[in-house]
Amino acid sequence: MVLNKMTIRKIHRILAPILFLPLVVTVLTGSLYQIALLNQNFDYYWLIQIHKGQWGPLNLQAVYPFLNGLGLLVIAATGLSMWLQTRPNRRPKRTEP
Repeated sequence: MVLNKMTIRKIHRILAPILFLPLVVTVLTGSLYQIALLNQNFDYYWLIQIHKGQWGPLNLQAVYPFLNGLGLLVIAATGLSMWLQTRPNRRPKRTEP
């Protein structure tokens, strides 16, 4: 299945805002967890629960990493595809005598 430029842009435009929040939450809680490990007196159980995808009564631990990873791959693939399509041609123009 060949995707044209508009379809790729549409996929990227729809998914990017949806995936932004889960990816930022994962990165921030993972980084804060590593910092919390330096302080042994800090209770960081809630932080790792959020990182894994459990937000109170909503428990997505079984699918959260898979969806996060799949979403990141789709966003990276569509972004790379758009970037490659907009790059200028690197071949120099030939001038004829």
